[in-house]
Amino acid sequence: MAALLLLVVLALAAASCSAVPADPDHTLDRVSGGTLRVGVSHSPPSTDVGGAEPAGPETDVARDFAQSLDAEVEWVEGGEEYLMEALKQGDLDLVIGGLTESSPWTDKAALTRPYAESTDRWGKQQKHVLAAPMGENAFLSRLEQFLSEREGS
Repeated sequence: MAALLLLVVLALAAASCSAVPADPDHTLDRVSGGTLRVGVSHSPPSTDVGGAEPAGPETDVARDFAQSLDAEVEWVEGGEEYLMEALKQGDLDLVIGGLTESSPWTDKAALTRPYAESTDRWGKQQKHVLAAPMGENAFLSRLEQFLSEREGS
């Protein structure tokens, strides 16, 4: 009887760990083969929203990430505060726009590791990050993997 109880406990423990990392809101599943909703703020030279479509190195990163997921990009332009709240509320999947590792938005977003560096107009080194939904760990893990692969190429 004790062996049967132990077997049941082990089976339940294994079943609860099978989907790690997980996305409670299924972001990676929804975006893959679908639409990546990207919030973008105007922050030249990283992002420029002055044209027909957003441009700049970070928009290229977002497009390439979407392509790696066989997804289309839907751009949402706005200020950082609006975009971060939209990300927190689940209306966006990614936010770009010159965010750095010292971003004050850590209460609303999961920030990636630094993936690029630049020098600001005052000569200070900046390490750039992207913002993803908090708790969507499979999505964030895939994004981090993509950034690592991109860095290595």
